[in-house]
Amino acid sequence: MPDLSKITCIEDLRAIAQRRVPKMFYDYADSGAWTEGTYRANESDFQKIKLRQRVAVNMEGRSTRTTMIGQEVAMPVAIAPTGLTGMQHADGEILGARAAKAFGIPFTLSTMSICSLEDIAENTDRHPFWFQLYVMKDRDFIERLIDRAKAANVSALQLTLDLQILGQRHKDIKNGLSTPPKPTIKNLINLATKPRWCMGMLGTRRRTFGNIAGHAKGVKDLSSLSSWTAEQFDPALSWADVEWIKKRWGGKLILKGIMDEEDARLAVASGADALIVSNHGGRQLDGAPSSIAALPAIADAVGSQIEVWMDGGVRSGQDVLKARALGARGTLIGRSFLYGLGAYGQEGVTRALQIIHKELDITMAFCGRTQIDDVKSDILLPGTF
Repeated sequence: MPDLSKITCIEDLRAIAQRRVPKMFYDYADSGAWTEGTYRANESDFQKIKLRQRVAVNMEGRSTRTTMIGQEVAMPVAIAPTGLTGMQHADGEILGARAAKAFGIPFTLSTMSICSLEDIAENTDRHPFWFQLYVMKDRDFIERLIDRAKAANVSALQLTLDLQILGQRHKDIKNGLSTPPKPTIKNLINLATKPRWCMGMLGTRRRTFGNIAGHAKGVKDLSSLSSWTAEQFDPALSWADVEWIKKRWGGKLILKGIMDEEDARLAVASGADALIVSNHGGRQLDGAPSSIAALPAIADAVGSQIEVWMDGGVRSGQDVLKARALGARGTLIGRSFLYGLGAYGQEGVTRALQIIHKELDITMAFCGRTQIDDVKSDILLPGTF
């Protein structure tokens, strides 16, 4: 096991992941749509928010423990669903789920994962996890996918609403993104510089979309999988579909991709258990506000009618604390998780969680709070948010 004690921030993990992960997959994770303005704002807008330092406060007995939709968590952080996670590191989703389980936070598997629902259940001793669902035109496939999620002991369904159509990401087009990478001269040269990644991939059978291949009608190989995926995202998705999925699922439902107060009220009306203020990591509508900028108005609009969470730009425990102060009961991390995974596998994910937790704990204390559930907007400097 590597000594990661000198890895002190998420940026350290990002730099190592960039060296170790093939360019097309690193760029897939670390990019946004069009000009990437919203992607950058997700991070930079956090930095504008300033904290009030308090002194002579008893800092003993601190706790970051809380709940997200009734589930106890070690800190108000969950691992977000990320597509192609198993291409950042061999068996990446399994490693992420194991790290999350050990740390005491939720793990969310993406529909577009490399490891399947069954893989996660089998390799975590059927520990409960969350599953993110995309709505496809093939409703029979969606019904069977929901049934598979139930069988795998999924405890909450996370329905993503902001990918009816795909935002353009220039780097993916330029890199010719494919799973696995096409054996072009450019790709082979790049892969030759990533021996750790290549050895890991040679040691696993999981190299395609595990939730889809062999389960969707007409998908028999990689070429048919690619065309099926391109055609299946449903631009006609509506709130009626949300109602149908809620009834079909019957369990805890989380709606991801809310960026507008009106949509937040519709989320409440749908009967969902939580909503996630999210612009898909700046990967869909470039020019939309950052998630942290959109959060306060949405939290005010719905009050306590539904749990409000957020993702996008969370790179530190201070970001988690600021989001909590502005009305988010929980946060989700995508890229911070992927950087750790790409850098050091499961140990890297664990280190990312340790870094975020320590920053959250210490910053909370400096702001005069010892319990995360007592954090409110009064820990922030007025005029900076």
